Amino acid sequence: MTPLRAGERLDHFLLEKLVSSGGMASVFRAIDTRTGSPVAIKLPHPEAECDPVLFDRFHREAAVCRKLDHPGIVKVLPDEKRCRVYMAQEWLEGCLLRDILDKERPLPPRRAVPIAVAICDALEYMHGEGVQHRDLKPENIMIGPGGSVKIIDFGIAALSGARRLTFGSFSRRMGTPDYVAPEQVKGKRGDARTDIYQLGVIVYEMLTGQTPFPGINDLVVINSRLVNDPVPPREANPELSPGLEAVLLCALERAPARRYPTARHFAGALSAPDFAPPRQVEPVAEKQLLVYSGLAMIPASIFGLLMYVASHQ
Repeated sequence: MTPLRAGERLDHFLLEKLVSSGGMASVFRAIDTRTGSPVAIKLPHPEAECDPVLFDRFHREAAVCRKLDHPGIVKVLPDEKRCRVYMAQEWLEGCLLRDILDKERPLPPRRAVPIAVAICDALEYMHGEGVQHRDLKPENIMIGPGGSVKIIDFGIAALSGARRLTFGSFSRRMGTPDYVAPEQVKGKRGDARTDIYQLGVIVYEMLTGQTPFPGINDLVVINSRLVNDPVPPREANPELSPGLEAVLLCALERAPARRYPTARHFAGALSAPDFAPPRQVEPVAEKQLLVYSGLAMIPASIFGLLMYVASHQ
């Protein structure tokens, strides 16, 4: 397909300006000539149209977004007969949360917590519709002029009953290293608690100015969350309360079963952090530690036994 430029028409949309051209698509601000309203037109790059995985992502995003209707989630306009493949979305004013964090970090709790609670509200609705976003990060959160919050970019979202698509299957196409959940690293599909983990990373970054697992490269960052605990939030920002720290650590638990079970529970804890339960050490983990310690002693015991036998021959 010939690339389109600003000033050209696409069906009944007049393309005004190119807004972004990264990843698998270009995004234009356009005018719907039938209504005069601004819209966002998302056009897949030619190479994305030739790549079955990326093309599937594009169609999946459109299908998922058409299913959802919530003020905290970007709206996709109804599908129509079109001259080529593209997606028409509502035009969003404001800026990305990433742009805010690039200019100001950390954010004070009075500013960060309402953003997080609004995202939780959208996630609660989304999960109730059988959708998991799976790629939450500041680049996919739009903050409106009045402080409104919108979740965008559903390219790798999982829809209940849809074909399985995992982080392990397609490497970097399936998430962003700083925000990917441990179960995604292991190649598992994940569930609503995967989104809770990723939102936990976002809230951690808003409140501390850094992500919980720093590293010299993507591989270190990804593997660190499988074997290490996050940097304690109050170590990164001593001004945080112990209750808020406990809330973040619960959302960032490696085992999904130990995280908040729903986005609603996460929002409740964020709204009343002083009542957050202290982080508990799971008994099973302690047993595993004893088992691993015992296994580590086996080679030393065998070596000692061999030395004893050799000295008495």
